[in-house]
Amino acid sequence: MAKFVLAGRADCPYYAKAELLADYLQKNLPYFRVHKITQSPDNWEEWLADLCIKYEWKHNRSPIIWRELLDRGSKGLLLGGFNDFMEHAQEYYNVTSAMLSDLMKEIAAENMQAHVDLEEEDDNIRQQFNPLHIWITGASMPACYSLIPMLASGDVFGENKDIWLHLLDHSHSQHTLQGLKMEAEDLAYPSLRKVTLYTMTDDAFLQADFVIVLNDALAKEDDCSEAHIIMIKEQCAQYGTSIDKNARKDVKVIVSGSTYANLIALVIIKNAPSINPHNIVALPTQLEFEAKAQIATKLSINSSVIKDVIVWGNISGINHLDLHVAKIYKYESSIWGPSSFSRPLLSMIHDRIWLKNDFVTEWKNRKDHRFGLSAAHSIANALSYWQKDSDTGEIVSLGVLNEGFFNLPDDIVYSLPVQFQNGNWQVCTHLVIQDDAKETLLQAASQLIKEKNIALGISQKGEIISEELKEEVIELENSSKELREESSLLNGENQLNIQTSVEQLG
Repeated sequence: MAKFVLAGRADCPYYAKAELLADYLQKNLPYFRVHKITQSPDNWEEWLADLCIKYEWKHNRSPIIWRELLDRGSKGLLLGGFNDFMEHAQEYYNVTSAMLSDLMKEIAAENMQAHVDLEEEDDNIRQQFNPLHIWITGASMPACYSLIPMLASGDVFGENKDIWLHLLDHSHSQHTLQGLKMEAEDLAYPSLRKVTLYTMTDDAFLQADFVIVLNDALAKEDDCSEAHIIMIKEQCAQYGTSIDKNARKDVKVIVSGSTYANLIALVIIKNAPSINPHNIVALPTQLEFEAKAQIATKLSINSSVIKDVIVWGNISGINHLDLHVAKIYKYESSIWGPSSFSRPLLSMIHDRIWLKNDFVTEWKNRKDHRFGLSAAHSIANALSYWQKDSDTGEIVSLGVLNEGFFNLPDDIVYSLPVQFQNGNWQVCTHLVIQDDAKETLLQAASQLIKEKNIALGISQKGEIISEELKEEVIELENSSKELREESSLLNGENQLNIQTSVEQLG
């Protein structure tokens, strides 16, 4: 079987002449087959150049003709242009072409019109297929396996919305991704229209509506170093640059992970200046779910009825679990109310020793038993909240770029209580930070600033201090000034001692 490919500019007369000759051979020879490719005049040169690079050929005109040798494990045998094809046909099949120039031009015009009509038809089909482009980085991680069915089922974006999954990871993970792609296609969800695989290239995050950055690997002891932070910064800076260049301007980015989640979100924000910072967040909701599960076990209830649990601070480091506004719905007791009736959570937990000791210890150690399912669920939940019809009124935690909320330092991504409404979130600034939590929240801010300074190469000077401490510092500085004035009246050893004290106070 002779299998030939004939490619050329749609308006090329010599392509038309070669096409007529190829059609004649295919009609009259039982073992001759031809596949035809036309390109618009605007795209022809670029397409031909890419083809020649791919197959290591040299050819610079229309048409180009080659014989396929795939059944022999080869890339194909280049014949050349029209003259080469005509010589081949004459030598092997004793057939030649004597088409007149006017006829060649007429057929070329028909080919061009047919090509335009076909492109318009393809454009109409593409316009009807308008999926959500969802990019997942670190797609070989366990969370992705659990996340794909949640996204493809239609529960997150709606059954009538098609999605196109773009799975991105390192080159050494492509074999794993290929298996994941086949499994995703095997699910046969009607919402999942396409799955494509990528490594980090210039066209990463192209047309992205949502970007999910996975990082569920826990840091090892020797990973918690400046070198590890800088490595994360370099990779995520590349993410941010590509998102800024290629993604839709209303793209929403979710960072989920057990290591430096706040920092990753901040680096992406810094490197994607054209994207609204409100659209780039980190997820602490996995920590919420773990706390709710422990409380539900203690009270013998389902964790879904526990609401408004808040995680403050550094998702992957120092943080504070706040239950002061948490509520329980549908709790069995002598007093019942409508579905909107709730009880304060803390009033339902009478074992204060458990709450202060065992509960906190288990909650902090629970991250060692993660296998990706809860991370996937937290991502799906956040995406659901972010839809325009997600006016639930529930308070949830979200790592967001702080803008001075609660008198905490700005320009860091900090986990704060928010509410989603009409496709946006708002920080719950009406909440009050408990006195026993203030020190922990400042420690978390200090830790996040330290991570940011290492990642961005900023020299570290001083520590985060509260407004009260700032006032004390001002008082000390004023006292130092007075002492310096007094010291000018003294001489000798006494003057030296006072100056030393002033320096220590400063």
